[in-house]
Amino acid sequence: MRFTSKLAVAGALSALVLTSGCVTDPVTGQRKISKAAIGGIGGAVGGYLLGDLVGGRHDRTEKIIGAGIGGIAGAGIGAYMDKQERDLRQRTAGSDVQVIRQGDDLLLRMPSGITFATDSANIQPQFRSTLDQVAQVLQQYPDTYVDVYGHTDSTGSAQYNQALSERRAQSVAGYLTSHGVQAARIATRGFGETQPIASNDTEEGRAENRRVEIKLVPISRSDVQSGY
Repeated sequence: MRFTSKLAVAGALSALVLTSGCVTDPVTGQRKISKAAIGGIGGAVGGYLLGDLVGGRHDRTEKIIGAGIGGIAGAGIGAYMDKQERDLRQRTAGSDVQVIRQGDDLLLRMPSGITFATDSANIQPQFRSTLDQVAQVLQQYPDTYVDVYGHTDSTGSAQYNQALSERRAQSVAGYLTSHGVQAARIATRGFGETQPIASNDTEEGRAENRRVEIKLVPISRSDVQSGY
């Protein structure tokens, strides 16, 4: 199943969870997503996106081959990602950036409160030094795909949030490219408000949902050699 098809299924599952997880406030009559449904959303969407790459693995691998990136031998993937994880944790320590391991993939979660001003896609000056450190590590470990995801909370219209999430993802990707990370490795996607990791009913939850994530996926040498 191609990425676009999986994303469509994921969206349908998310809609189902959102619909079934809505509750009505008995006082205001306002419909909200129950906190219990938040985990269901993440599970439905995350399960279908796990292992996928923005744009599809075949097209991304073709770009990697064109850029002359050789990939990692299968037996060395785990150790390669272990070292990259260690270096990312060291370089981002104290910055509020979370480094999350998912099998052989890495996810860097960056709250927008430290990356962007409200309603802006311009990277805040105080965060650039941290992003510089991330870019340096990515240069040292070139055998990884880099997906940049933008997310928002549910404040405002879904259409506006979608566009803002895309601009923020593109802004981070552009910064990484301008600081030496090969463009062939990078792709972006905005998810708007569709993938909350916390409740949008509180300011704390909305702050968690406003985020940019960088997903790092190892490039297998066998995929490169076969053209996938």
